Amino acid sequence: MYNGIGLSTPRGSGTNGYVVRNLSHVRAPQVEKERNTNDIKHLPAVKKANLAILEHDRKRKIEVKCMELQLKLEDEGLEEEEIMDKVDELRKKLQEDSKKEDKNENRRFLEHETHHIAAAKEKDNEKMRRALKVGRDYVEGSAFDRELQAKLRDEARVKREADIEIKAERESKRRR
Repeated sequence: MYNGIGLSTPRGSGTNGYVVRNLSHVRAPQVEKERNTNDIKHLPAVKKANLAILEHDRKRKIEVKCMELQLKLEDEGLEEEEIMDKVDELRKKLQEDSKKEDKNENRRFLEHETHHIAAAKEKDNEKMRRALKVGRDYVEGSAFDRELQAKLRDEARVKREADIEIKAERESKRRR
């Protein structure tokens, strides 16, 4: 017997005493828990990127490169004014490049750059939303709300009827 399971002794049982799983047993299907239909409205929101952190990271990268240049120039023995001029020139160039880089978006982010990942995901979601022509005011699960769908159909019908009336008035004014 092992952990209280199986035969205490295999003697007289016609078996070797090993416990084997019954592979022919058919289990009943698991019953899914009933879900509240209102759960759809309470889905977790996608975390938005903190723009202040993104801006801070961008500035920090620029300053690190400027510091590296400054240390390199100091080691070469250049004068303080000349060093500052070159560092300022590099800083301006890097700031212009970083603005251009934002548009081209480098997609290789490290795991700890969560705000960069979130910003890229927001852009991807926006691109997909535009591709599928989903409105900004769309609410997930609204297609299953019968009352809302009836209301939207009625509004669309009223709008179509108003458009037809306007077109008819224009036609009548042209004929006069």
